[in-house]
Amino acid sequence: MTRSTGRGKTVAALGAAVAMLLTACGGSSGSTGSSGGGSGESTDALSGANLTVGSKEFTESDILKYITIAALTNAGAQAKEVSLSGSATVREALLSKDLDMYWDYTGTGWVNILGNTTTDVPSDLYQAVSDADKANGVAWLKPAPLNDTYRIAVNSDFASQNNLATMSDAAAYIQANPDQGTLCAASEFINRDDGLPGLEKAYGFKFSNVNELDLSLVYTQVGSGCNFGEVFSTDGRIIANKLTALEDDKNFFVEYKAALTMRQETLDMYPAIADIMAPISEALTDKVITELNAKVDVDGETAEDVANQWMQDMGFVG
Repeated sequence: MTRSTGRGKTVAALGAAVAMLLTACGGSSGSTGSSGGGSGESTDALSGANLTVGSKEFTESDILKYITIAALTNAGAQAKEVSLSGSATVREALLSKDLDMYWDYTGTGWVNILGNTTTDVPSDLYQAVSDADKANGVAWLKPAPLNDTYRIAVNSDFASQNNLATMSDAAAYIQANPDQGTLCAASEFINRDDGLPGLEKAYGFKFSNVNELDLSLVYTQVGSGCNFGEVFSTDGRIIANKLTALEDDKNFFVEYKAALTMRQETLDMYPAIADIMAPISEALTDKVITELNAKVDVDGETAEDVANQWMQDMGFVG
């Protein structure tokens, strides 16, 4: 999936741009805490390690970065953060050893990094991506349950009134009430095969009217300018605008589970990272990350503060 944040740009040789961005964006993190893989106590498992954690330029990626930094510093590492623009740039930074790790998504790995299509997605996408990327010297740690993929959303009151919980429910409703099948969506979703055309084909229906909007406007228009809207499943604006994301009960949309990716040589040097991050990753469900995203995008808190507070609340740091 490609989004305005650049999560799915094609990977290319961007060494010069990476170096420039690293110089401009890198810095020491102020994250502190005391996490030992969920124990709430500091450890020295990573004592002496100097690690750089990257992120892409959207809220969720920033939150995941600061969560990781809190865990690493808590285990005795010195951790620096870098924010880069676009999937291609941050991936190139990893491969060129300008950073040690960053969170990526299985869908991005399958399509944009490994060059596959959305029509040949394996049932265990994480395992397929993890196995294939070993050839590039990249390890994918245990993925989080969160799945930041496409969804169709409706106003929550509208969903309750019309018994809409799944896309199959929506398809049946639109077929019975074609004048109500209005959709707000961004141009990319409207035109790509793993977006609107494929969705309608998979569920056997057609929206009666499609309004093309900037994605940032879709969330506020659902329930007023249209009954249905394209959203990303863990976006905090779903909560803020009282929307319900419909379940993709036919599993049409490509899975975008988040996992910490790092060079295998870094993991070999500091194998404790996998153990430290495993329980943290396991706790990052759709509901949790959506609420954390909302604290930043809706409530105006910083990603670093939100990440550190969550780590403390969960007992991963003291």
